Amino acid sequence: MDKNTATGFALIFVLMLGWFYFTMPSEEQLADQRREQAAQDSLALIEQNRQDSIAQTEASNEPEERQQPSISEEQDDAPVVRGLFANSTITEESEIEVATPLYTVTFTNRGAGPNSFILNDYDTWDGRPVQLIADTAHSAYNIGFLSTDNYNVETQNILFRQVTSGSSMRVSSGEQREIRYELELEDGRQVVVTYLLNGNNYEIDVDIQFVGLQDYVVGRSIDFGWTSPLRFTEKDHTQDALATSAYVYAGGELEQFKLDEAGREETTINGNIDWAATKTKFFTQLIKPLSPTDAAMLTGEVTGAIDNQNTEHRYTSSIRADLDQDGTASFQLFVGPMKYREIVKVDEHAYDMVDVGWSWLRWFSDPFVRWMVIPFFEFLSGYISNFGVIIIVFASLVKLVLSPLTYKSYKSMGAMSELQPQMKEIQEKYKDNPQKQQKATMDLYRKNKVNPLGGCLPNLLQFPILITLWRYFQNSILIRQEEFLWAADLSAPDYIISLPFSVPFLGDSIAGFVLLMTAAMMVQSKLTGGMSGGGASSPMAGQMKMLQYIFPFMLLFIFNNFAAGLSLYYLIFNVLSIIQQFFIKRSLHADKEEAKA
Repeated sequence: MDKNTATGFALIFVLMLGWFYFTMPSEEQLADQRREQAAQDSLALIEQNRQDSIAQTEASNEPEERQQPSISEEQDDAPVVRGLFANSTITEESEIEVATPLYTVTFTNRGAGPNSFILNDYDTWDGRPVQLIADTAHSAYNIGFLSTDNYNVETQNILFRQVTSGSSMRVSSGEQREIRYELELEDGRQVVVTYLLNGNNYEIDVDIQFVGLQDYVVGRSIDFGWTSPLRFTEKDHTQDALATSAYVYAGGELEQFKLDEAGREETTINGNIDWAATKTKFFTQLIKPLSPTDAAMLTGEVTGAIDNQNTEHRYTSSIRADLDQDGTASFQLFVGPMKYREIVKVDEHAYDMVDVGWSWLRWFSDPFVRWMVIPFFEFLSGYISNFGVIIIVFASLVKLVLSPLTYKSYKSMGAMSELQPQMKEIQEKYKDNPQKQQKATMDLYRKNKVNPLGGCLPNLLQFPILITLWRYFQNSILIRQEEFLWAADLSAPDYIISLPFSVPFLGDSIAGFVLLMTAAMMVQSKLTGGMSGGGASSPMAGQMKMLQYIFPFMLLFIFNNFAAGLSLYYLIFNVLSIIQQFFIKRSLHADKEEAKA
């Protein structure tokens, strides 16, 4: 193997592995992160010990009744309620089930919020209804604040009075219904929580009013947040876990909070917050404040190895909002699928949580997905019920649009192939003088009006589209649980072969569309090599012959555990490329024969 061949193999290998490892931090970065985190933990521990010491000193000088636990503190699973909020007279729990066309939510008076949220149009991989709330012991939402009598008040375990009568309610399409809870305190003071549900979407408005309690709340600000981790819904928990994290959108920037190893961390984003959310691969809960905000608080906890199916990934989010003159803070909630038309009703940037491309490519991928890909899929779904067929039509359209670039690329490769004999002569003539060899080669290119990069540049122009679709098809809820041929779910791998052993990077199963895609790429690579190699005597012939097998084989490992819809798209794209190459080759041959005549 000569130097050029070895260099070619090395570049191809680095390029393809870069797809897989591009977003992964290096060992040095991980080590730096761990050292930084260790330092932060040490400083936090020192500060906490200092604060504890101060608190103990102060507490020893206070009356005994001031030395009380937090309101939400539990002993033997029973909430300990102190101070003003100990005067609540409600002792019985109650629930009300609200059915809408899109979801069924159950509200509980323990915490005055939902403890069950089932999506009517979505099932888990094993056929159960999607239940997004993991902890059903109390409300998934919590109201927290610091009181003037020095209690950290949390309402999640406090029993409210259910004002809305009955145990069930139906909200039809086009209707709005209200769920109301009240917490009666002394001297007529109240905490009133009101939910407004809409039968047409996943949006829920909530007003939290502190009647006569504004001065009881330190800073006149409250924390309102989602405390229940979202349940995983997909068969491959690893893929679900990779997409699970918390987000804050503030100041025109999206910030992601995600742990890359086992542990628990908290972070606070200060400023005017547009919204905060937690999400899994396909579902999310989002809180949008309608009152002035001060900060957003995100919490993450990972119980084990990231790639372990049994590892739990728990993310919560809350927002600190100010009470208005009436003692009210208002929010808009979204609990549902990461479906473009639904989520952008809350905020146009909420769909930014869906991974449609690397950050440096979002300038292209975001408008391309939002204005072209999604509208096209939605339009065709009105006429074609099978999304596998839609993907085939879409791949055909993309190929048609890119065909002029492909034609230029193949034409350039054909021209380079014609010059191979002359280039070989130049190499032999100036084999001892690289500078003259290079000059003679460039003169040959100029004389024949051939651009040596002409075969590469058109393909590079296609790169943003191909990369965007590569990321989008893995994260699109539009193809979730959609069947096509042997694939039961186009958003998951379509395994058809089970291996008696596990292969690194490949696993213990092989996907069907990936196998077909690999075969198609081998055929395509052979055709491309034939157009550009200049025959068996060409210096590039041996290299191209090996690459036509190595390159698709590498993609087999990369694509095997990706969504079947992605592999189907590239399969169709490559098959169409083979057909196009066949006709272009015939056309170029006909033009050559005509020129000779």
